[in-house]
Formats: sequence, structure tokens, C-alpha cells
Amino acid sequence: MLTLLASSDIELITRWEESVFSLSASVTVNSFKQTKDKIGKVKPDLLLLDYNLLMQDQQTKMLDIAIASPNTKILLFSPKLSDKEEWQLFRNGIKGCCTIDMKPEQITYAIKAILKGELWIRRSLTSFMLDELVEISMEKERIETAIHDLLTNLTKREYEIAMLVGNGESNKRIANRLDITERTVKAHLTEIFRKLQITDRIKLALMMKETVTSLKPHQTNHIFNDTSYYA
Repeated sequence: MLTLLASSDIELITRWEESVFSLSASVTVNSFKQTKDKIGKVKPDLLLLDYNLLMQDQQTKMLDIAIASPNTKILLFSPKLSDKEEWQLFRNGIKGCCTIDMKPEQITYAIKAILKGELWIRRSLTSFMLDELVEISMEKERIETAIHDLLTNLTKREYEIAMLVGNGESNKRIANRLDITERTVKAHLTEIFRKLQITDRIKLALMMKETVTSLKPHQTNHIFNDTSYYA
């Protein structure tokens, strides 16, 4: 395991080194530019990041770091922040936020928590988390309902072809599997794109893969507007 220590504060680096000594190897950088460059190259398992390195545009810079290495777990050390600002940092990729003066043994505990997949988050921020989860859940349900309504416009054969596209099948393989011509497959796809209000097979594949799999059994049983097969 590799940990990247990002700070220009020698005293903070020392406490971090005590915390990760028995857990992983570590590399130290002391500027935001070095942090972004290094994290993109070495893809560390863990980043301990000094908030003071972010300077201006903290949220944008935090997002840049998270994008540079999506699998790196980021533990931020900061002065007291507003609930709103801290929550936005979580939304932009951090897994934990600690006070800048936290003791080494507490830091070790926080590190172990986020490495296990947990969040190191203040209790006062849980309301933000719950609100967002509710919003995401409602939006997901609205999207699934809208797509389900569109899918009900497909014939059973069109739905079958759409599912095969979602599974990554080519037009030729679909034609062979259904014992129809490629020309007929293309004609069905043109009609499918029209009915689902999309423009290409990539969008169709994503729609089928991400949404149809989430439909409940009773929804898939009644998704077609006819029960006959058509070539």
C-alpha cells in the first residue's frame, strides 16, 4: 500500500508519518501542483491532504485531484469549515475530513476507517447526506419510470433486439441468433431509436444495461404492447 502525504507543514507531515508508519509506505509532496502530478502518476491507495495546499478554488482543485486518481481514498485535514463547504468537499471526492491538529493515534483510526470503505464525517453532516440520498433515489425512480414508459412502446421483437444490443451483440450476431437478415435488424433499430427518442446504439445499450436490469419482475412481464413475434 502507498500513501501520499501532501503538505508544506513539517509538523503536520511528522504526525502523518507517525500515523501511517505501520500501515504503508509513504511519499511526500509540498505543493498542489506536485500533489496533482504525483497522484496521477503513482495512483496511491491513500492521500493525506492539507487543505492549505488548495489555496483558492478549493472545490475545483479537490475535484481535479479526485478525477486524477478515482480509486485513491482522500483524507483531508482542514481548519473549521462550514457544514455546506465540508459537504461539498465530500461530494467532490474526499472520504474523510479531520481537524488540522488531530493526534497521530486518532489519524490512524480515521485512516483505517476510510480504508475499510467508511466515511470519516461529522455527525452534523448526516442531514446533508440523507437529503442527497433521498433526492438521488427520487431522481432515479423518475428516470426509470420515464424509460419504462418508453419501453412499453416497443414490440416484443424490438425489445428482444434492444436487449441483445444491451448485451453488446453486433447486428450480424443478432440476425443470426434471431434467424432474420441484418437489413431487418437495422430496420428494427431505426424504429427502436425513434420510439425511445435516442440517436444511436450506444445510448440504447446504456439504457438497456443500466435501467432494464433495475426493473422489477412484474414490470418486465408487462413491458410490451403486443405478444407476437415479428421478423
